[in-house]
Amino acid sequence: MLRAAVLGSPIAHSLSPYLHRAAYEGMGLHDWRYEAIECDEAGLPGLLDGLDAGWAGLSLTMPLKRAVLPLLDTVSELALQVGGVNTVILRDGARHGDNTDVYGIVRALAEAGVATPASATVLGGGATASSALAALRELGLGEATLVVRDPSRATETVETAGRLGMSLTVQTFDKLDTVLGVDLVVSTLPSGAADAFTESLADVPALFDVVYAPWPTRPAAAVAERGGIVVGGFPMLLHQAVRQVEMMTGRADVPVEAMREAGKSEIVRRAAPAE
Repeated sequence: MLRAAVLGSPIAHSLSPYLHRAAYEGMGLHDWRYEAIECDEAGLPGLLDGLDAGWAGLSLTMPLKRAVLPLLDTVSELALQVGGVNTVILRDGARHGDNTDVYGIVRALAEAGVATPASATVLGGGATASSALAALRELGLGEATLVVRDPSRATETVETAGRLGMSLTVQTFDKLDTVLGVDLVVSTLPSGAADAFTESLADVPALFDVVYAPWPTRPAAAVAERGGIVVGGFPMLLHQAVRQVEMMTGRADVPVEAMREAGKSEIVRRAAPAE
């Protein structure tokens, strides 16, 4: 039996088990298992040291994406640039770190027809914002604007832009209206945090909001109502998981649509009122 898991804290809400298990089923990998494991930064070194040869890989969510870096044998150039690892491949006794969040964002935008934005503004300055900047670079942008509440807390994201070779302008939310004349706005803010800016965001031509539940967010609904393109967090989650399955299994025949349906079904189930 080969094992994989998603680690993080809190982890009970993770959709990753539903996505990965659907992939295994569709690929006929009946001897593979995928689980969710509660793990914080303090527990990560011990957990990694306790994994045996039966483990193929790990998915990492907050707060582990940066904490894992010094615990790895090798790290991809992209993950080093972003400053975060969301995927650990366990092979031949070594731990290799990579980042599939960037791939997930690029694929999600491409699915929605947003493949070549000429300009972009990113809301929020955390780890997901760093992945968003890397995705924008993949789409051909050499510069972007970052909007944060406190510029002093966006240091790591600014450093990411430097490693990516991107020019980054940092602005605060009280100046948000001055930086929305762009092709694409990416909101990496947590659920509900962008609601106060709904009216300002309503007229942007394209909004990528990383929230996947509850969906749509108020800004996403407003943009859609006025004819703009809206991309939610679920397609990003789906495609980063697809890439993880490819890397962990070494196979390219990943059943994307089966994973999509499994994830959507679980989101619907969670949203249903309790009987």
